Amino acid sequence: MRQSYDAAIIGAGIIGASIAFELSKKGYRTLNVDKLGAAGAGSTINTCAIIRTHYSTLEGTAMAYESYLHWKQWPEYLEVEDERGYAVFRETGLLILLHEERDLSKNLEHHRQLGIPFEEWDLDTLVEKDPYLDVNAYYPPRRPGDEHFGESTGKTLTGAIFIPAGGYINDPQLSVHNVQRAAESKGANFRFKAEVTDIRQQDGRVTGITLQGGEEIDAPVVVNAAGPHSFVINRMAKVDKSMKVNTRALRHEVHYVPAPNDYEFQKHGHVTSDHDLGGYYRPETGNLLLVGSQDPECDPKDWVDDPDNFNREVSEQQWQAQVFRLAQRIPSLPIPGQAKGIVDLYDVSDDWIPIYDKSDLGGFYMAVGTSGNQYKNGPMAGLMMAEVIDACQNGRDHDRDPVVVNFPITGFNLNAGFFSRNREINKDSSFSVLG
Repeated sequence: MRQSYDAAIIGAGIIGASIAFELSKKGYRTLNVDKLGAAGAGSTINTCAIIRTHYSTLEGTAMAYESYLHWKQWPEYLEVEDERGYAVFRETGLLILLHEERDLSKNLEHHRQLGIPFEEWDLDTLVEKDPYLDVNAYYPPRRPGDEHFGESTGKTLTGAIFIPAGGYINDPQLSVHNVQRAAESKGANFRFKAEVTDIRQQDGRVTGITLQGGEEIDAPVVVNAAGPHSFVINRMAKVDKSMKVNTRALRHEVHYVPAPNDYEFQKHGHVTSDHDLGGYYRPETGNLLLVGSQDPECDPKDWVDDPDNFNREVSEQQWQAQVFRLAQRIPSLPIPGQAKGIVDLYDVSDDWIPIYDKSDLGGFYMAVGTSGNQYKNGPMAGLMMAEVIDACQNGRDHDRDPVVVNFPITGFNLNAGFFSRNREINKDSSFSVLG
């Protein structure tokens, strides 16, 4: 029998599942379609799952803080039990190392405006609290092949910012399964191992999707939440040419190294952002550290044209760049002889700020440009998209009269037009995974 739904959502990662949850609360009959075998099995499964509040814009900071408060009360937010248990938020706090070239005044003002607590540490406090750190400054970041790699500037870090509202989720795929179960409890449906091959449309509006094999599913609303495949879906719907901001897939790596024996990282370690050396790290189960890049200029970008075919092997050069830079900051870091890590794709917009919006095709919506820095914002991305979709389907012109979303805990009113496909490139962006 031909199936029909109120909304078909392409993708079942944290963003797609959260949209289903919020739309289902509004009474929409939803179907999430994903080409993989389970919810969260795409780029979400390989996210570092970091929860943090420092973004380059007030809107991004507000979304992150509201979402953080939802992660803090995860079972209550879901309103349902999961037979697999709940993902756990490990609240380590976030440490941002400071040096002369990094100005966080705007970020801190956003935190003051929103009432997000933070502590300003001078260098003595940083050394006292985290004695394992080498506090020499090295900016700008360099790669191991650079003749000046490892050379200090002759100066030191200037201190740090500590934000208690931070940490990481221990199992990101389980967190998506949690949201799937929550959505299903409200009537949502999920279908896996099903690939979308066409966005059907008539008279300027979507009419549904076609799956590989020819099956057609009718829906007056189709949502692109396809992560690194988002640009493929937008091309399929023929909406990409009319957008000022687009997305593309970027290959990235994160790496595992043993934690030093002279410090209990699993117990005391923070999620740490080190702009001076162009990276970040966090504790990982098994007395490991998970090491990632903040996309410094010295690291080449590996853009991917086909998100189904890219190199999934860890690069020795990239592993050395990230791990050796970390060893400058943590001199006691054990460096193993074999590279170990994860390779996946980011879904990156032109200014690294996501697009949460309608499109020029009636009934076709986009939650794209998200992977890399939006996992943490899943709860609020779901809420915002549901509000935009519901308003537009009931006749509102979101382009001329943008939807304003009221956040349930903080009460912040966010103008969803900030995330428009037709915005100018946001000059306040970090233009990196920091958002």
